Amino acid sequence: MQTAINASPSSIESRAWRLTLLMVGALTAIRLMALFATPLELYPDEAQYWLWSRELAFGYFSKPPMIAWLIWLTTQIGGDAEGWVRLSAPFLHGATALVIHRIGLRLYGAWAGLAAAAIYSLMPGVVLSSGLIATDAPLLFFLSLTIWAYVRLSDAKAGRRYALAAGMGAALGMAFLSKYAAVYALGGLALHFAISPEGRRRWSPAIAGLFLVAFALVLAPNLAWNAANQFSTVKHTAANANWNAQQLFNFRELIEFVGSQFGVFGPVPFAVLIGGAIGLGVKKKLQSPDLLLLCFALPPLIVVAGEAFVSRANANWAGAAFVAGSVLAAGWLVRWNARRWLIGGLALQALFATFFVVCMVNPKVADATGLSNGFKRVRGWDQTIEAVIARVREEQALRGPLSAVAMDDRFVYNAAAYYGRDYFGQPGAPPLRMWVHEAYAQNQAETETPLDADYGRRALIVSLEGGYRPEIEQDFKAVSGLQIARVRLDKTRSRRVDLFIAEGFAPLPRDPITGLPPKPKTRPR
Repeated sequence: MQTAINASPSSIESRAWRLTLLMVGALTAIRLMALFATPLELYPDEAQYWLWSRELAFGYFSKPPMIAWLIWLTTQIGGDAEGWVRLSAPFLHGATALVIHRIGLRLYGAWAGLAAAAIYSLMPGVVLSSGLIATDAPLLFFLSLTIWAYVRLSDAKAGRRYALAAGMGAALGMAFLSKYAAVYALGGLALHFAISPEGRRRWSPAIAGLFLVAFALVLAPNLAWNAANQFSTVKHTAANANWNAQQLFNFRELIEFVGSQFGVFGPVPFAVLIGGAIGLGVKKKLQSPDLLLLCFALPPLIVVAGEAFVSRANANWAGAAFVAGSVLAAGWLVRWNARRWLIGGLALQALFATFFVVCMVNPKVADATGLSNGFKRVRGWDQTIEAVIARVREEQALRGPLSAVAMDDRFVYNAAAYYGRDYFGQPGAPPLRMWVHEAYAQNQAETETPLDADYGRRALIVSLEGGYRPEIEQDFKAVSGLQIARVRLDKTRSRRVDLFIAEGFAPLPRDPITGLPPKPKTRPR
């Protein structure tokens, strides 16, 4: 990262910016090519988001609306193929990397900005997220805009400060419309205000008012939707925490979560982030930019680690730390002149990124290296739904119309909605419904399209792996015509669906405490 002594700051900034643009542009182009070249299918959650995008709203059962809006936009442009469903992900991550460069430039200098953009772009979690459509991509983009506006707020002129405050509020509101994990950024702002005099100087009554008004205006439609729908998204997000788990205080879960962050964030950047936070914090050598970024990076990591300890946590739940964390790791590596560690860490992440793209384009590479388990949920759904449609056509041709095709698993329902989109919903095709396992709906399909007596007159049941088949059978007066279909996923794995006809839907009462159906007398054959 050394430059010529006589190089001007502006020329260094220009060079670093050009290199950042070149890197981000190249990575985005490669990711776009992989999106359209991959034979991998939509993960069922992606199919669910696509289904949501068919009817735009200000909220959905388990997520805020941004993900559906983005899919609607990209599929309006190019159609419903998998690549177009996922199209916004690589663009959003590329744009986030560019904003991260500007944050790093402002706080630590041009080369730190380049390093931060590289760390973020090659972060394993971002590499994976760029190959599918999920809520993290828009969340991180809008969080990066929020932090960038907050950084600029410190020395902007009066008129510019008002625009930045409003923009920061709008960006944070859009982050909330992407994923409620944006609450960590709101907490980061409050924390920085509480512990930093420099943070308090950023605010005035007018600045705070503009920020809050813009934030509230953007978020208000989603809050109104939640209020009109029994706060289903908020309840689902809270239920994910699973604090009612039977076993609390899980040291193993905590260790696994912390260990997973080395894989999600990148081993060198995460080690630098944690080591620097502890070392500099203990020695009281944190500089003003360090403290600002730690207020955004540490809360997600600490809160989710605590959640892992008392219950459970997925590796990506602390993703809100990615933006600030990548800038902070880059800033410290450049400050410490740890060029070899920076290059070594980026090289390791680049190797993973290359391998992942190769596996996307040619999944047989994953099979050959023993990693096929990681791709099993993005394979075989098209064939699975083809088997379902074939049985529907056979039944209707030989024995008359079906009142519905009912699934016992949301993954199969979502896959049928997407991969059966050219069949289901057409004249003569039975509607898709969800058999509701518990007393209350657990997902959007169960909420909006539950199986009832009318649709359950004579339905084709699709049971994933046959797991709930006995429970389903006892909810009907008669069942017949069992067919077990298997779809090969790789050399060692297959997906099983049990297909059978069920007539006279009369569900047994669910337990008033657990919400579960009565225990069946028989198990699947």
